[in-house]
Amino acid sequence: MDYSFNLYNSLAPGGVCLALKKLVPLNGDAPVILCIGSDLSVGDSLGPVTGTKLKQQLAGLNCYVYGTLSKPITAHEVKYMNDFLKFTHPNSPIIAVDAAVGLAGDIGLIKIAKHGLKPGSGANKKLAKVGDVSIMGIIAEQSVFNYSLFSATRLNVIFKMSDIIAEGITSFVLDYIQNSCVRDAAVGAFKNFL
Repeated sequence: MDYSFNLYNSLAPGGVCLALKKLVPLNGDAPVILCIGSDLSVGDSLGPVTGTKLKQQLAGLNCYVYGTLSKPITAHEVKYMNDFLKFTHPNSPIIAVDAAVGLAGDIGLIKIAKHGLKPGSGANKKLAKVGDVSIMGIIAEQSVFNYSLFSATRLNVIFKMSDIIAEGITSFVLDYIQNSCVRDAAVGAFKNFL
């Protein structure tokens, strides 16, 4: 099942958190967040802006965020990310965040789905899927000239979307870590009881 939240819905951050709770399995290590995009184009900067906010909000926690404004994960790096993530974080669910193009009526929607995403599809790139769960911000209408639309996107839209996504993911990760600690304590108590 896919979930969608409008950019101007004040309940969207909570919706993102709840959708992630339904889609991300609660076993294994803390989730890894992969934020895809480039800081060279406003429309493609949703991932790095979100990653930068997440790095600040999740600092000091056992949670990995890849793709920030200072170290973006672009199409050049994403080719290697699947193998890297499987090797480095074998038990962690991967949440992939990227900007996307869609129908005219979908602009401003944040879509969350229980499958990976294909980065660069809006720029006609053929890359492998990444992630176990995807979060896509629809920033422009799909057309033959998608790349030019990415540069015509308003920074305000990107910033609001990144706020919503970062707040939702932060709430989810904090809850995930707290539940993991409770679950580990319960398992430890049960083992001591035996």
